[in-house]
Amino acid sequence: MEPSGEEGCRTPKRSGCEIQMTCPPAPRKKQMYLKQRDPPENGYFQPPDLEMVFAMGPRRETCV
Repeated sequence: MEPSGEEGCRTPKRSGCEIQMTCPPAPRKKQMYLKQRDPPENGYFQPPDLEMVFAMGPRRETCV
């Protein structure tokens, strides 16, 4: 039995063949719990010469 005028597969159009499509709800973000941290027991690291690292030396003149 050949379909008249149309070749190949086609989607069924009967009401009994319909698929009910509903999208799932969007995922929810997890709640963020901010925990207050205690400072380190030994204190924070303080490098001895931090100012020397960022100190600007005298500007050099460029040769033209």
